Amino acid sequence: MSEQNKALARRAIEEVWNQGKLTVIDELTASTATFHDANVPGGKFTGPEGLKQFVQIYRNAFPDVRLTINDQIAEGDKVVTRWTATGTHKGQLMAIAPTNKHATVTGVDIDRYQDGKVVEAWASYDMFGLLQQLDVVPAMAPAGVSA
Repeated sequence: MSEQNKALARRAIEEVWNQGKLTVIDELTASTATFHDANVPGGKFTGPEGLKQFVQIYRNAFPDVRLTINDQIAEGDKVVTRWTATGTHKGQLMAIAPTNKHATVTGVDIDRYQDGKVVEAWASYDMFGLLQQLDVVPAMAPAGVSA
């Protein structure tokens, strides 16, 4: 089952994120799925429609977004995927106007599967680093350097 779940996670990255096929979300996501993400209001969203909205926000802001899987580990009903995303900020991202800056973000997703669909997921990614790359928050000074 672990290998099958890894294939489902890879399909989500390739078809949903990289190709923008939002209808695939209906095939891969349980209607009651919960997505935990500290970067969204309330810290979570639910169901296929919630995931579609989340993906659309980022794909609209970064129309050339490309996710690459760096590592994938599966055990039981869970799949851990470490990924790198790249893209150019050409659309509105929340309250941030397009900057036309290229950015690279790393993250980790943990997806729990049941009957071939995601039922719960946890995402952790470098939102602060993204905002720094877009020049909307100041960069931190290197260690040992005072401001």
